[in-house]
Order: sequence, then C-alpha cells, then structure tokens
Amino acid sequence: MRKALKLDAYKALAGQELGTSDWFEIDQSRINAFADVTEDHQFIHIDPVRAKAETPFGDAIAHGFLTLSLLSHLNMQVLPDIEGRAMTINYGMNKLRFLNPVKVGSRVRSKVTMQSATEKAPGHLLVQYEAVVEIEGVDKPALVAEQLALHILGTG
Repeated sequence: MRKALKLDAYKALAGQELGTSDWFEIDQSRINAFADVTEDHQFIHIDPVRAKAETPFGDAIAHGFLTLSLLSHLNMQVLPDIEGRAMTINYGMNKLRFLNPVKVGSRVRSKVTMQSATEKAPGHLLVQYEAVVEIEGVDKPALVAEQLALHILGTG
C-alpha cells in the first residue's frame, strides 16, 4: 500500500525524484493485443520474423504508445498517495519524446520526478511529473515524458 501524505507534504516534493518502478516485461502477446485495440498492425510490431529481416531494429518492437500507456501502471508503484484523494485523471502532456525502440521481450521501468504541484482550485491539484522510461541493459531511454495529472480531493 502506498503511503498517503498530507497535501502540503505532497506539494513539497516538487523538484524531487520520487523513485523508480519495478521492471515490467513487454512480450509479443501484449504487443499483439495493443495492435488489436489500436488497429495498428504494422509489421514492425506484430511480425518478428519480418521485422528482424527488414528493419534496423533486429526484432519486433513495441508501439511507442504502448510503452507510454504503461506509465499509469509503472508510476503508481512510485507515487505517494494524497490524503483525501478521490481520483486522479490524466491532464495531458507538455513534452513527449520517443528516444529508443523497445524490442519484444525487453523489460522497462519508469523513473519519476515531480516537477511542480499547483492548486488549480480548492481540492484540485495539478501535478507535473517527468517520467523517464528505461530499458533494461540499454543506456538510452525508451521515452521521456513530461506528463500532467489532476488529483481531485474529497468529492463527497
């Protein structure tokens, strides 16, 4: 269970690295399922034999948006909770760069830094995080995202 912090203590984390998630394997079945959901069946994702023969990647690669979508799971392992939080919603991205493809079978993790925390309205905390998704055994990260989350406190 994640530790719940008082609002002021949570806001005081701005500028600090919050931690690194566990490693998470991206296997071919997950890539195929994502291809089905998004209707993106490009061979570089779903045909490892052809991808190995016809691309510079040497294997099938995960969709960039699959890797990005894993931030919800990965970051929840790292982010502390806020006392009285009713929900958190995605608010957007300020910056996003896909820097390195994630090959099938690779393991990724997210390193999270809180950049800022601003009360937009009473009970509404807008937080900007930097997430760097690392690939196990690879120096260059898969992606760097500056993401925004709106934490909504006590709606009842």
